[in-house]
Amino acid sequence: MKNKSRSAIRQRKLHRGHFAFMRAVVQGVDLRESWDRYIRLEGEHTDVRAVRSTIAWIRGEFAAAARRERRHGAARLVLIDATTVDNHDGDAPSLEEFAYARGLGEFSEADQLAAYAAEHGTASGKQSRRGKLIERQLKALQWLESLVAEPPRSGDAIASWMHPLLVDKLESAGLYTLSDLIARINGVGKHWARHVRGIGTLKAERIVEWLKEHEATLGCRLGAHLEHHSNSVNAEAFGVLVETASDIRPLEKFRPPPELDGSMGAYRCPPEKCLLKANNDYEAILVWLRAKPGPSPQQMVTMHARKRGASAAVEVDPLSLGFLSNTQRSYRKEAERFLLWAILVQGKALSSMSLEDCIAYREFLADPQPHEVWCGHRSHERWSPLWRPFEGPLSPAAQRQAVVILRNLYNFLVSQSYLMGNPWSGVSVPISPMPQINAGRSFSAKQWAFVEEQLNGLPESSNAHRLRVAARLLYATGLRLSEVVAARTDDLRWVEYPPDSDDGAPLDGWMLTVLGKGQRLREVPVPVHVVEEISRYLAERGLNGDLTSTTNRGTYLLGKSYDWEEKVPQLAAGRGAIDPKDGIAAVTLARQLKRFFQECAIVLENSGDSRGAARFEKASTHWMRHTHASHAIAQGMPIEIAQQNLGHASLATTTIYVTTEKKRRMRASMKIFSEKE
Repeated sequence: MKNKSRSAIRQRKLHRGHFAFMRAVVQGVDLRESWDRYIRLEGEHTDVRAVRSTIAWIRGEFAAAARRERRHGAARLVLIDATTVDNHDGDAPSLEEFAYARGLGEFSEADQLAAYAAEHGTASGKQSRRGKLIERQLKALQWLESLVAEPPRSGDAIASWMHPLLVDKLESAGLYTLSDLIARINGVGKHWARHVRGIGTLKAERIVEWLKEHEATLGCRLGAHLEHHSNSVNAEAFGVLVETASDIRPLEKFRPPPELDGSMGAYRCPPEKCLLKANNDYEAILVWLRAKPGPSPQQMVTMHARKRGASAAVEVDPLSLGFLSNTQRSYRKEAERFLLWAILVQGKALSSMSLEDCIAYREFLADPQPHEVWCGHRSHERWSPLWRPFEGPLSPAAQRQAVVILRNLYNFLVSQSYLMGNPWSGVSVPISPMPQINAGRSFSAKQWAFVEEQLNGLPESSNAHRLRVAARLLYATGLRLSEVVAARTDDLRWVEYPPDSDDGAPLDGWMLTVLGKGQRLREVPVPVHVVEEISRYLAERGLNGDLTSTTNRGTYLLGKSYDWEEKVPQLAAGRGAIDPKDGIAAVTLARQLKRFFQECAIVLENSGDSRGAARFEKASTHWMRHTHASHAIAQGMPIEIAQQNLGHASLATTTIYVTTEKKRRMRASMKIFSEKE
């Protein structure tokens, strides 16, 4: 019974496009044009076998429908190919010859017959039979369409409407119904098929076209964001994809039910004693987030200008949740998860959570269930209907982070007399068995020499020069990705120090002021040769090579491509000039470095160094920070100085990079206990 049910579900249905196509076939309209207009989702019109098999399948479905209605004559009629009826009679030209000679190729066969009759008199018997056959077939198709044509509905199986080859590929990606497919497309965006094996750009576009044609009956709309790359779509186009509701939603789209919003929370302090203006838990969380170090107003304007192609001139709301620092985003994530769990699982307001509730949530973090409700792929952005709070079970380190942040949230609410106590103060923090930083994600001295060699061998271009500057600056300073793309010429200054008791010699050089994690300022020395490279790079961008020049104020050290019009002139039309002072987004540099490391991996693989190739294949921007720390400490830099340069809040974090003693112990053990040859 189960197999029969499954077979019924996969039975393909006929839509009005199939009937429109067959009417065109019967009337002799250009096959290519008709195929592309009505049923291009079936495949390529150039695939003759596919076209023939599709026409045969449609005719077979028509005949089967007629037989179910006991109209056996109609069943036989729709199976006849009118083009096989011979038109030639005596000296009169055939209909095909006549149509070609008179330029009537784009007209229907009925129109061609009318023109033929007007010029040559009454059509021959065979031509008359063909005309009558076409007329009868068209009437049969009209009757069948009213009988069996169905509009697609969102709950229908994909297998009911699409070619079996497409169905197999979509089902292998977990997409079984049209609503599944629409949710995936809306949730991922323009490149929704990138991770669906066998569905390329052309097939993906045709699927989207077909869904748009049937939006009225599907009851689901595809978002406007599908027309463009997500980076060029404004926030409003994304905002309509997820409605505000009391279900699993990002914090900005979640609204707790009135009875669970915390306005009457069990552990609330009297409102007249509270130092916050927040009326409920949701508003209290927002105040807590805004109290954390966030981007400056200028940084928010810059972020706004980069986001969705918006204009930097637009006024930015400083309290907007769309512009948060990395710290604020991390804190938002944990508060968001706990708020959703408290309301949707425990049925309690955040301000009514007890110690027992907090312990239960700590256990939940180790395995969020049901998985399909709480977990989703990390690539789904917050505007996506497919967004979920978790990717899967949290590691002990991530659990520890969550508990620490939630403890901070409740401490804040207690300190502001919003809550009378902190239940998280009684919850133990999970112990992380491994250090949070993997110092092994770095390059050896030999590998870094190879990187330098590859950088020098890059073909000359603005992107290549930017890559060289970025890589050497990252290696020399250990800056984070967000820090290096935010650095400007204003942040670099020449410093001179007088002789002191250490060596009695003066010292001068370059210092870079960095606004780092937690909005903490620090100064990082920059080698002269790196600054000289930056100076040459500025000159190539058409700026003053003197970093201290007032004309360079506000200039980002890493700028946009200045020769893109030469590389891709077809994109130049309609685009304004690029400001040479402008910077780049962090993701731009991350992708460029990632591609460079992958190219390095190919070179090593071809040279026989598969182990080195595997390391470069996994490398990312953050490896540069680890490499800087490991090399600096290994060459004698005092650990406390490395800590200050890296901007670590704790010396213990920097200690992870101290591998000299571990390496010495391993070498001694291997020498003594290795198997003798």
